[in-house]
Parts: sequence; structure tokens; C-alpha cells
Amino acid sequence: MTDHSSGVFTVRRLLRTPDPLLLDAGAEGEVLVARIRLFLCAVLVLIPIFALPGNTGIETLIGLGATLSALLLSISVYLLVKRDFYRPWLGMLSSLLDVSFVSGALAVFLLLEQPHTAVNSRVVFEVYFLAIAATSLRYDIRICLAAGGLAMAQYAAIVWYAMMHWDLNSPLFAPFRYGTFDWGSQVSRLILLGTGTFLSLIVVLRAQRLRRLSTSDRLTGLMNRGYFDERIISEVSRARRYGHPMSVAMIDVDHFKRFNDTMGHAAGDVALRILAEAIRTALRQSDIVARYGGEEFVVILPMTSLEMAVEKLEAMRLAVASLVIEVPKRGVQARLTISAGVACLPVDGIEAEDLLDSADRRLFQAKQAGRNKVIGTTGLGIARPSGGEGLAAQG
Repeated sequence: MTDHSSGVFTVRRLLRTPDPLLLDAGAEGEVLVARIRLFLCAVLVLIPIFALPGNTGIETLIGLGATLSALLLSISVYLLVKRDFYRPWLGMLSSLLDVSFVSGALAVFLLLEQPHTAVNSRVVFEVYFLAIAATSLRYDIRICLAAGGLAMAQYAAIVWYAMMHWDLNSPLFAPFRYGTFDWGSQVSRLILLGTGTFLSLIVVLRAQRLRRLSTSDRLTGLMNRGYFDERIISEVSRARRYGHPMSVAMIDVDHFKRFNDTMGHAAGDVALRILAEAIRTALRQSDIVARYGGEEFVVILPMTSLEMAVEKLEAMRLAVASLVIEVPKRGVQARLTISAGVACLPVDGIEAEDLLDSADRRLFQAKQAGRNKVIGTTGLGIARPSGGEGLAAQG
């Protein structure tokens, strides 16, 4: 996709699902947050427990119920993430709950008819910033925006409720241990919450940008070998965990050295960019394609059987064979073809190394059989040459 600076593109970019490897990092961040949340809730629940023998008032009972509820929820989330159960919605839910717990603690003071404590708290309010900062550990912009926006909305609602139900500057509240009420302070607090949200968003955007720079191939715009080596391990693990098939394809451009020697390396770079775009276009958004090295590409096809993968690669082979490449500064046109080997989990193994080895061997078979072919297994998915095999040029 071409990078545009329009508002529509910006909103779409902010709301899109992050890179799967960033989601994996978000899962690790969720474990860290879950541990901290569990520890804090365990400490907080001790306060009303120790106060209970000498004070059975409504304030102590409300505090005990709220902290016990938070502790039980913290235990549940911790057990889920410890069992490698992490989805973006879980990070979203836990972040929104963290913010809501802070708002709930402030709302308790309203129920206890202590509105100044709710709107001028010097301790509870600051916990909002911990909850908002923790959203950046999920590496998902949507979570940052949702949690920050919810914190601002809930706090504004608390202030509005307090203002509507009490005369907050009445002498009845003297000596104002938590200070008098003024809108300037409350607006400043809302601005600070917005600033905290913006900073967490910038942290995530920066992480995403650095991730793109470190994982993309500069010539073709595809993912690079390092990214692929990380991603295939996580995709294999995910396919085994849920019992889904997963296919891998190794693709090589036929006679590319001869093309470079004949047309020049500048023309070779142009051809690789065109072929990379054609390969990417032939795949689903959920498929992963990377430049493996030189003129070789590799594709991961999640939830795809061997037969489906061979069919998809065959369509890709035909699409590439029909491409006309305009050779710069030479006034000629050329065509290139590709050969591919396909392997599938669990048919060809359950480890990434086994799948890549099988796909590579089948790619070699496709080359030995005359190139411009797709081979999935012996006798399966062998495509007939479509004509113009290798390099063809015309004036």
C-alpha cells in the first residue's frame, strides 16, 4: 500500500491490527502488566482486611469488596496470559479494566459523600498514568487510544457528577483538606491524561516504525530474511497449537543471472520490484512473503492445505509469466518466469526446518524438470511450461 498523508489513511493506519511479531511482544508485555497488577491488588486488599476488625463501616466494606473483585479479576487475567492465551481483545479488555478500576476508586469517594477527595485526589488520580503508560507495552495503538479516551471520559463524568450534586466550594466542606474546586485544575488534569495517552501512542508508533525499518527489504519492500526466520517459528507454533494446516513455498526467478548479464543490474532491480509486487498481489493479506536472498522469495500460507497452496502458487506462476517488463534505457521488453516448491505442515513435518527443507528440495526438482513449474510433492502440482520459459526479450 502506498503511504498517503490523508486523514483517511492516518485513521486507517492507527486502527489497523499491528504486526504479528509486535502482538507477540504485546503478549509478553501483558504478562508483565498482569504480574504487576496482581501484586498491587494483593497489597491493596490487605488494607481493608486489616481495618475490618476495628471498623465495619460502609467505607471499609466497600473497599474490601472492590479490592477483592480486582484481585480475583487480576488472578483470572494472569492465569490466561500465563497459558499463552493472548489476543488483542484481551489486552484491550485488561487495559480498559485497569483504567476503570482507577475511576471506580474515585467513584467510591462520591458514594461516601467525599467529593473533594474524588476530584482533587493526589494519589488515586496518578494511577491513571500508570494504567495509560502500561498500554504501550501491548504495542497496539488502538489500546492506547481506547484506554486513554476512556480515562478522560470517566474522569470527566466523575467531575461532572460531583459538580452537579454538591456545592463544592460551600463553607460546609471547610477546612477543605483536599483543596477547593476549580475548573482550571480539572481541565489541566484532563489535558494531562490526553498528553499521557499521546505519549504512549508515540512510543508504540516509534516501535512500529523501527520494526518496519528492521524487517523490510529496501529493494522490493517485502519482509526480509530476519523477519521471516522469526515469523515462521511463531506461525508453526500457532498452527501446531490449534491443529491448522500451514504451507510454505520457496520461489526462485528462472535464469535471473542471465537476465542481469544481458540487461544489466539496474534492469534486474526493476524486474525484482515488479515480480515482488506480482507475488504480493497474488497472496492474501494474512499470507507472509519475504525476500529470502538474491532472486529467491519465500511465502508462508497460514491455514492452507498443500493442494490449496499448490493451486495458489500455480496462479501466481501464470500471473508472473504474463508480465511484460519494460527494461529501462534499452527500449526493450522482457519476460521472466518463476519456479516454486511447496511443503505443508503436518504432511511434510512439524518443524520449520523440515518444511523449509522439503520446499527447497521441491524447488530444486522444479528447476531440474525444466523450470517454470510448481511442485508440491512427487506427481502433484507439476505445471506445464507456459511458453517463454526463462528470459525472452523483444525490441
